[in-house]
Amino acid sequence: MEYYKAEYIWIDGVEPTAKLRSKGKTVPKGEEPPIWGFDGSSTNQAAGFNSDCVLQPVFSCPDPVRGGDNILVMCEVLLPDMSPHPTNTRAACAAAAEKYADFDMWFGIEQEYTFFSGVTPLGWPKNGFPAPQGGYYCGVGSDEVFGRPVVEDHMDACLEAGLSFAGINAEVMPAQWEFQIGAIGAPEVADQLWVARWLLYRIGEKYDVSARLDPKPVLGDWNGAGAHTNFSTRQMRESFDACVAAAEALGGNHDEHIANYGDRIELRLTGLHETCSYKEFRYGVSDRGASVRIPWQVDRDQKGYIEDRRPNANCDPYKVTGLILNTVCSAAS
Repeated sequence: MEYYKAEYIWIDGVEPTAKLRSKGKTVPKGEEPPIWGFDGSSTNQAAGFNSDCVLQPVFSCPDPVRGGDNILVMCEVLLPDMSPHPTNTRAACAAAAEKYADFDMWFGIEQEYTFFSGVTPLGWPKNGFPAPQGGYYCGVGSDEVFGRPVVEDHMDACLEAGLSFAGINAEVMPAQWEFQIGAIGAPEVADQLWVARWLLYRIGEKYDVSARLDPKPVLGDWNGAGAHTNFSTRQMRESFDACVAAAEALGGNHDEHIANYGDRIELRLTGLHETCSYKEFRYGVSDRGASVRIPWQVDRDQKGYIEDRRPNANCDPYKVTGLILNTVCSAAS
């Protein structure tokens, strides 16, 4: 019998920010990856005396690391009775997407991250700091850009996996980068973002470089790292008034969003470094210092999408997209 390899990927129960875990299984060719299990007592998801947790495949794609017929399998975690595990945030996101399916909401998530070599951002002096921010954003040259080979390999891998991978760019802080996933619906956009994160970490292993989602990787006069979330409903793609209404709905539920947009969000959303303080909410056209930005072309075309700039790089995209669905669509219903 011939087999292919399936790498099962899931989200653990580590707090305050969950981590990715994965393990490999051989599956007979011609068969779908089955339900599997793992030791939840080793992932902060179960006690040792009742340790079994269930892996339910929800999304699969070609495995660009192993190649061939091998696949990556994104899973949600269930209890042995097949109900969602308490750490399973996908179930609520999927329920919100089903409830508001008529709105046909699309998401595009901009994932920022920072490369580290050991305890130091990649390319930074071992003692001291690089030149101040200014020339690094979308920069070119070995004195301004660090980690490009990893970024290029990651982009190739995501494209080989068939992800809805939109692009890359070097960010404002040196050693900081961004990639974008979307525009697609939820929960698939979050499934794909988690797989893209896994591929980033996995490819970093080859270079002995770690990619971190810390929202404020270096304290001081340096940009933090976010996961700006762009979205549109069918109505927003037809009407500017619907875009404004969506922004105002987000403002009406600001505190709940801040509480669920990633650990240590107060370190990043200070009102400096292209952020609005987490203590306030505002929106505006072309305003990267606002909580929500309405792109200039949306204002020009009087229809389109808006960008929620509040989510942290370390956010759970199931929580973020589920919250946006519930807040925006319930206000418009």
